[in-house]
Amino acid sequence: MTNHKLQKKVCMLGKFGVGKTSLTRRFVEGVFDESYLSTIGVRVSQKMLPPVETAPGQLQQLTLLIWDIEGFEEDSPQITNYFTGASGALVIGDLSRPESIAALPEIAKAFRKVCPDAPLVFAGNKIDLVGDGAEAIARLQTIAKSLEAPYVLSSAKEGRNVEACFSKLGRLIVG
Repeated sequence: MTNHKLQKKVCMLGKFGVGKTSLTRRFVEGVFDESYLSTIGVRVSQKMLPPVETAPGQLQQLTLLIWDIEGFEEDSPQITNYFTGASGALVIGDLSRPESIAALPEIAKAFRKVCPDAPLVFAGNKIDLVGDGAEAIARLQTIAKSLEAPYVLSSAKEGRNVEACFSKLGRLIVG
């Protein structure tokens, strides 16, 4: 069995307050903090994913360098600099704030302008706040389908599907 090690940059994208930092902290550190701290600039964390078998006898060990980027604003001059060199992105919307879901196509388009071949995974975060949230979930599904990307419903607070968000993105990166 051959084990190859990779380290790849991924970006956490979404409007302010959608849970980018909370998802990152829950994934990397296993913690959730109720207090809201807005990210200024970028915060980089890293975590190794479990190995993925990419071919018989071939394991791929992937370490994600997670760039938790400040809330997406179109007029931010440094935003494209943050995207440069990324191998993928987790594009996050807050299911309790429909405007953050509606902004996802624009955010994905800006990222794909810089990283056209990088995979995306959409995360509908804060599922714990919306119950069935049928309308927001349906909108997220439509967006993900139109951009040919998977989506995950998550809750950083409860830890629900946090690992799945990053694992899904990791599998897409290693192919």
